[in-house]
Amino acid sequence: MSLRKPLLLLTSHTLVAAIGFAVGIYTLPILTAPDSPELAQVQTTAAQALYRGQFVRDLKDSDSLHWGEGEVTIGTDAITLVGKLAPGPDYKVYLSPQFVETEADFNRLKSTMVQVGSVSTFDNFIVPLSGQVDPSQYSSVIIWCESFGQFITAARYQ
Repeated sequence: MSLRKPLLLLTSHTLVAAIGFAVGIYTLPILTAPDSPELAQVQTTAAQALYRGQFVRDLKDSDSLHWGEGEVTIGTDAITLVGKLAPGPDYKVYLSPQFVETEADFNRLKSTMVQVGSVSTFDNFIVPLSGQVDPSQYSSVIIWCESFGQFITAARYQ
């Protein structure tokens, strides 16, 4: 009987610590995120875009914690989003020659993609595009969580 109480306390404290850690992992990017760019700034950059696509929530590997929605534009100088992304750490933007909507497809095709930058805001973004990257050589833009190997969203633009 005396062993039962310490085991119960250890189990309950471990569970609370695990839940607290998970909540911290989820909320830290929200608390440390820089201010999102102003909508007018994003729209001005997007007006010069060569391509447009849509992030939608109902892709195969998107779920309630990993999603994006809104209009994404791709120009010669920048990729923009007027929309929202689920909060998370270490988001990277990739251009891909093929549309993907699963982690397995992303990992299989990653060697054919180019990583163009990082996203640290969750309402709208502007990611500068290097002059060395030609968006016409790709068809899709993908948001990927590098830290956890998690597919977030993708949009076909051509």
